[in-house]
Amino acid sequence: MAGQLADRFVFLALPLVAIVWLDADEFEVGVLTAMTTAGSLLIGLPAGAWIDRWRKRPVMVYTDLLRAALLLLVPVAWWADALTIWLLFAVALAHGLLTVLFDVSYTSYLPALVAREHLVEGNAKIAAARSAVSISGPGVAGPLVGWLGAPLTLVASSAGMLLSALGVLRIRTPEARPPSGAARHLSREVAEGLRFVLGHPLLRPMLLTDGVFSLFLVTYQTMLLVFLSRHLGLGSFGIGLVLSVMAGGGFTGALLARRVIAGIGAGPAVWLAPLCTAPAAALMPATRSGWPLWLAVAGLALVSAGGVVRLIGQVGLQQAATPDRLLGRMSATVRFVQWGGMPIAGLLGGTLGGLLGAPAVLWIGAAGMTVAFLPALLSPLRTTRELPRTATQAT
Repeated sequence: MAGQLADRFVFLALPLVAIVWLDADEFEVGVLTAMTTAGSLLIGLPAGAWIDRWRKRPVMVYTDLLRAALLLLVPVAWWADALTIWLLFAVALAHGLLTVLFDVSYTSYLPALVAREHLVEGNAKIAAARSAVSISGPGVAGPLVGWLGAPLTLVASSAGMLLSALGVLRIRTPEARPPSGAARHLSREVAEGLRFVLGHPLLRPMLLTDGVFSLFLVTYQTMLLVFLSRHLGLGSFGIGLVLSVMAGGGFTGALLARRVIAGIGAGPAVWLAPLCTAPAAALMPATRSGWPLWLAVAGLALVSAGGVVRLIGQVGLQQAATPDRLLGRMSATVRFVQWGGMPIAGLLGGTLGGLLGAPAVLWIGAAGMTVAFLPALLSPLRTTRELPRTATQAT
């Protein structure tokens, strides 16, 4: 949880450093968003093959320690009056690369900690913890940014990464040593993971739905802080409060996910969640036409709730459908599609923001997130209620 809290601080502090301290324009904010997520595009696929070769716990510890050291560069540069947008780009890129390795490791590590029949429950608990942190994170980070300034807030993020590393070190569940081979070829291993995911009747449509949703979500989020700051006039505390309420929806979604998935099935949850909740994202730009801000913030909370329900159902299906030896490559392939398009979305959001303005970008993002349900609806996921039980053995 400490690492997730640190990530919430980074999510708010890095863009605010650019917007407030460096007076970055919309395009530069978009580039910063792109740098934050470019790691998935650069190493997303080989990361899975690497993680399948290594034990996951040490990777999580080392990446936490390196991220903690990296984040300290921003406050040090600020103190030395050497802070530039280019340094922020570099820190965001390196932090994103390390986050790819951490996230692929922890997603692949869960099936080693819990039985496969408990994957939905395990993912729901993880999502609840992450959402709880997401609620408190912006609410704490907003006043902290206002009090200390965004650069110094990253010191707290660095400390959170250190606590995360210590928490992972305390895990005592034995982890099986990955199988070793005399001759292992990275390209062949990556290709095997791609073939498995793209050829699977459940994984492929989930990948398409996730990719479309993520593309427009990041396009939306790229201009959300700009909209809140420059169009609605909110300060750091107000922005933090909006993001906390939004995250509160995710926490609610995590609490309800098991009941929802038990009632409608994991497959239907993947397509019904964006269809029923994503349109509420349009309430935020509608505030320019007189709609109340509180209703727009409630709409963001609904979008967040639907997103968490979808992800819990989706991750459980993905893990249950994948043999152990391919878990890392499956996770990396999913992340590559989910996050690999985010740099493009960040640049798209920044470019459209400069041309059309932040409100127009929010309308576009809301529409794109809504239509993301179509690939899942037009697939076997439409009626898949139970987790697969036949993929526990290697294929």
